Amino acid sequence: MAIKTLIIGACGQIGTELTLALREKHGNENVIASDIREGSESLMSSGPFETLDATNYKGIEDIVMHYEIDEVYLMAAMLSATAEKFPMRGWNLNMDSLFNVLNLAKDKKISKLFWPSSIAVFGPSTPKFDTPQTTVMEPTTVYGISKQTGERWCEYYHNKYGVDVRSIRYPGLISYKTLPGGGTTDYAVEIYHEALKEGKYTSFLSEDTALPMMFMDDAIRATISLMETEADNLSIRSSYNLGGISFTPKELAASIQKEIPEFTIDYAPDFRQPIADSWPSSIDDSQAQKDWNWKHEYDINKMTKTMLDGLRD
Repeated sequence: MAIKTLIIGACGQIGTELTLALREKHGNENVIASDIREGSESLMSSGPFETLDATNYKGIEDIVMHYEIDEVYLMAAMLSATAEKFPMRGWNLNMDSLFNVLNLAKDKKISKLFWPSSIAVFGPSTPKFDTPQTTVMEPTTVYGISKQTGERWCEYYHNKYGVDVRSIRYPGLISYKTLPGGGTTDYAVEIYHEALKEGKYTSFLSEDTALPMMFMDDAIRATISLMETEADNLSIRSSYNLGGISFTPKELAASIQKEIPEFTIDYAPDFRQPIADSWPSSIDDSQAQKDWNWKHEYDINKMTKTMLDGLRD
């Protein structure tokens, strides 16, 4: 029997590429995409789509029962920069959607659940370099607070009700296939668009702000790999640290200048700078390496070449 999968928030930056990757792996008809609005042509034309509000429990339950869904990926969220502008809306979306799917799993209506956490769970008191799996967490953003709270609830539902929930603390994610969705790491996507269009970019983070980042192909591979790992091998039911590459805007600009020598960058830090300052500069993901053999494939220059080639096409 084929696994039937529902992706909630399928039209976002991660959801779009995750949906297409899972459809390629499991068959288009076995992966149901859903979101509050329609997505890209490639996503909409490749398989089933349902319009769905992630905060509507009955709506999710109806789709789960109709398609006989086994696994749910909850990718809907309000990201860091946007949630700072709309704190209660961010909190309600991020938490209500999580409880909806946790309760479906508790009631045995689905067998497995993926929910993404983020480096936003960390705060200014967290060790900045090689941030450990288990450490001080004092997030300063609505997004970070909701993700830290969500981690605790995921672990609770696993321990109390046996819910098979799996999670990754994503670093900043970089892709040419979808536009950024209101995150603090989005400069690292915008910069490529502007490099090709204008030959210059003004970064909203300072030149020496190092943050953990990852090319989207690595993130999708990590997500699917975690979901395919035997449950007994998993020691973390809150959320796994996931590291890729760490760099600053200045280092990213230098990587682009290897491909586009005339490219220039300026810096005008805005309200996102204090958010970035509260996050780690690099991540220790040795637990993910140990439990499910995680290893990233893209370094900064391979990523830059792939981004520019992809955007040119």
